[in-house]
Amino acid sequence: MSAGSSPRTVFITLLTILGLSACSQPPAQPSAVGTEAPVIVPGSPGGSGRTATPGERIGQTPAPTVASDVRFAEAMIPHHRQALQMTALVNDRTTTPTIRSIAGAIDAAQRPEINGMTSWLAELGRSAPSGHDHGEAEGYGMATEQQLNALSAAKGTAFDRMFLELMIRHHEGAVKMAGEQLATGRDRRMRLLAKDVYSGQSIEIGRMRRVLESLPA
Repeated sequence: MSAGSSPRTVFITLLTILGLSACSQPPAQPSAVGTEAPVIVPGSPGGSGRTATPGERIGQTPAPTVASDVRFAEAMIPHHRQALQMTALVNDRTTTPTIRSIAGAIDAAQRPEINGMTSWLAELGRSAPSGHDHGEAEGYGMATEQQLNALSAAKGTAFDRMFLELMIRHHEGAVKMAGEQLATGRDRRMRLLAKDVYSGQSIEIGRMRRVLESLPA
């Protein structure tokens, strides 16, 4: 990893590569045993092995996509969109460098994640939720319309405080969603994304809490 690369940037690149591979190659299959050298299949713990028969497929098949994978993507897309809606307000309403830096990091991480989830859903023949369809994202730290209006009307320190409070709660909801995906999901790309959301947004929560504590009363 180069000095200028972040773990999240590397993850987004990996997610893109996996998506392109899925589109250009047939699904991976367990390798078939040929007729050359014998292949030994291990037995149960403490048991003896056996010789694989010609043509037998060895290895694990890819984990199938399950309903929780789809629910995760369809809920996280509008959840991310609302975060971007909040970060879009920052430059016109505060000059605080740390708030601008936090907003920039959120935008840089979540915009590519939205694109990745949208492409993944398209591979399944499903469309991403519409811009205002929060669906299953509701209840996971989503700001209300009244809170968004109040944030839009705020300026300076009042904006900084409200932005951090809303975004911390928003991130906590995303971390909860990611934890649920890791507990029940099967698809490799959605699990990779969930791991990144869980770790990346947990770190951002800690940073935002420290900045919030440092704001003048």
